[in-house]
Amino acid sequence: MEAEMEDIKNIVESLLFVAETPLTLDHFKNAIPEAETDQIKQTILTLKKEYELKNGGFLVHEVAGGFQFRTRPEYKEWIRQLLQPKPPKLSKPAMEALAIIAYRQPILRSEVEHIRGVNSGNSIRILLERKLIRVLGRREVPGRPLVYATTKKFLETFDLKDLKDLPSLKEIDELESKSGNPQQQEIVFGDAIETDKEENIDSNAVNKNGEGLINNFDDAKFNINNNFLTE
Repeated sequence: MEAEMEDIKNIVESLLFVAETPLTLDHFKNAIPEAETDQIKQTILTLKKEYELKNGGFLVHEVAGGFQFRTRPEYKEWIRQLLQPKPPKLSKPAMEALAIIAYRQPILRSEVEHIRGVNSGNSIRILLERKLIRVLGRREVPGRPLVYATTKKFLETFDLKDLKDLPSLKEIDELESKSGNPQQQEIVFGDAIETDKEENIDSNAVNKNGEGLINNFDDAKFNINNNFLTE
């Protein structure tokens, strides 16, 4: 079915409305093959600007390599009253493992455990179940261990366009110097409260960068409560 060029904007807006996950340019191109990629991109940017100027209840947000309608964060309290979401949490051990995987990917479980100093099998299982990390394959070394990396769901959850948006270790150090050494806070996410029971491997295994990464990952840039309500 061919679409008139003047209808492309309305079609793009309709696709954004019905999509449950961020749409990439490839998604739009597959749905509107008669439109040029540059035209689609310009149309998205035009819509994005229009919704920003309108200052309504939602906007076109760029996240996880694509675009998605999201509610404005200032209205999250009313959304919470309507949806009444449960306050489940991602445990501290799982958050530590996720921070390490995010910054050191692709990475082995043994490498995560070396940095954390504890067995991380349960944390990795939880992260896989939540689809925050994925298995890339196996490393060609004895035992052929699994290699882990983050997913698009990770980018969506932490409101990142891509991994380049992760705060650098320098930014984390600057944040730490300004705010002291904040304690890890509980993170709202998922469907249940998970408790990790992990055996200590080596209390001296965590290096300085690992400590800063773990302690500041959630404080450096992200607001999970807001993302959870506005996805």
